[in-house]
Amino acid sequence: MQSDLLPPQPDQWFHSFAFPDGERVNGIKPLESLQEEADLIFPAPLAGKSVLDIGAWDGFFSFQAERRGAASVLSTDHFCWSGEGWGNKQGFDHAHARFGSKVRSLDLDVADHRVEELGQFDMVLLLGVLYHVTDPYRTLEAAAAMSRDHLVIETVTSLRHEPVPAMRLFTELELDRDSTNYWAPNILALREMCRRFGFTRFQVVPEALDNQGWRKWAMHFRKKDRYRRAIFHAWR
Repeated sequence: MQSDLLPPQPDQWFHSFAFPDGERVNGIKPLESLQEEADLIFPAPLAGKSVLDIGAWDGFFSFQAERRGAASVLSTDHFCWSGEGWGNKQGFDHAHARFGSKVRSLDLDVADHRVEELGQFDMVLLLGVLYHVTDPYRTLEAAAAMSRDHLVIETVTSLRHEPVPAMRLFTELELDRDSTNYWAPNILALREMCRRFGFTRFQVVPEALDNQGWRKWAMHFRKKDRYRRAIFHAWR
C-alpha cells in the first residue's frame, strides 16, 4: 500500500521507473529505451557537475543525472506540470520521494529561465522540448545561455538531406496527431544556432542521419520515414 507520506501517482506516466523498493512504473516511454538514451545523453562522468533539466516532466533524466554523480540537479517544467499538457507533477514528486532524491524543482516555463536568477549550469538538458515550441530559435537561445559548457538537445529532426541549415514546420496534427508539434530542424540548423550561441564543438547521435542504424527509442516516428529523432551535443 502506498504511504500517505508519498504524493499520489498520476493516472498516466510518460517516463518509466524501477524504484529501489521494487516498485515499477511502466510509462509511455519504456525503461529500457530510457536507459539506452541516458547512456547517450551522459557520455562522461558527472561528478562535481551541476545539471539543469528543462522540460523534465516525470524527471527520469534528472534522477539519472543525480544517480550518475552530479553535484546538483535542478528540474524545471511548466507545460507538463501545470500548463496545457495532459501531464502533471505528481509523477515527478512520487519518483522524487521513492528515490529519496535531492533534486530541486521549479515550475518554470522554458522561456523564463534567467541566468541572473538561476545562475549557469555545467550541463543543460533540453530533451523532447524544441519541437513543441513556436519559437525554437529563442527557446534554444534561452537554454544555451544557461549552459556554462555543455548543452544536450533531443529532438525530432527533418530535412536531413538539405545542404543548408533548415527547419520544417508541421501542419496541424501531422506529427503524431499532436497539435503541439511545430518544428523539426536539420542537424545543420542545430549546429548553426548553437554556433551563434557560443558553442564550438558538436556531436550528433546517431552520427549519420540516414535510414540505417536507428535504435528502438529513436523509432517512435518510424511510419514517417522523413522524420528522425536525434541527440545533439554542443560544448563551448
